[in-house]
Amino acid sequence: MPDDLERATLGGGCFWCIEAALKELGGVESVTSGYAGGEVDNPTYEEVCSGTTGHAEVVQVEYDRSMITYEDLLEVFFTVHDPTQLNRQGPDVGTQYRSAVYTHDAGQQEQAEAYVEALEASGSYDDPVVTEIEPLDEFYPAEDYHQDYFEKNPTQAYCQVHVAPKVEKVRKEFAKRVSAD
Repeated sequence: MPDDLERATLGGGCFWCIEAALKELGGVESVTSGYAGGEVDNPTYEEVCSGTTGHAEVVQVEYDRSMITYEDLLEVFFTVHDPTQLNRQGPDVGTQYRSAVYTHDAGQQEQAEAYVEALEASGSYDDPVVTEIEPLDEFYPAEDYHQDYFEKNPTQAYCQVHVAPKVEKVRKEFAKRVSAD
């Protein structure tokens, strides 16, 4: 990975939603859907969906820190999912859909914890933020058919109902950060 790139690993429900939303941002070089936070090596989608591996659906973002900051990514991430829903996002229910920030170093850990504390203090939510914040142990890329899912399947019903609104929200609320590509 080039010196100017950093990584962030985030889980906020279905990885298709978070992947598509974060890919909109300038400075984001790549977003890979995958799994983190579990006990099984190289889990499959079916295993993760069973809820028995302990993994969350996540995305791993490679970003150019000279163009976008970790805090910028956190802001968008916390805007496109509900961090007060325990083990679910919308119609997706189970521990694999939990809200999670998997940190790559102590600086990210501190920033994520401070961001959640500020979010709680802001009174933006009626319920407590349940996002787990912990060091990343291992990231496992999801199967190829999950990568760029929204881009490849924009008319699929789930994408129209759940992914497209998150992409539109990013385009509207973060217009100045959206990539010109």
